[in-house]
Amino acid sequence: MANLPEPRVTPSRPFTHAGVDFTGQVELKANKGRGIKTTRGYIAVFVCFATKAIHLELVSDLSTPAFLAAFKRMCARRGTPKHVYGDNGTNFVGASRALKIEYKEVLQTITKEFLADISTMGVTWHLNAPV
Repeated sequence: MANLPEPRVTPSRPFTHAGVDFTGQVELKANKGRGIKTTRGYIAVFVCFATKAIHLELVSDLSTPAFLAAFKRMCARRGTPKHVYGDNGTNFVGASRALKIEYKEVLQTITKEFLADISTMGVTWHLNAPV
């Protein structure tokens, strides 16, 4: 058996290296009562590579903006990860692209003094090769 990848065996802050994927659909109700229509929702599962802790976020659909909202909620609760690993789902690719663009815009609008502090906050996305 091969050695485990370095992010899985190196001690680090929880969710520094995180994997992300979606579960199958779940039924969501807007409120209680009879005759309430249900909609489809999904659960984003974030897994810490170092501690095997999980973070679950409810997502309304599989779009990029819905995933980015779930990702921002996870970052607010657990801290911003340095590396995120996921499959080549269109929402993950779109989120990676959108975050890179926003990160570049933020870096262009801030002062150089603040730049030294914030430059370490970039998230690196690692997407699995398509099958």
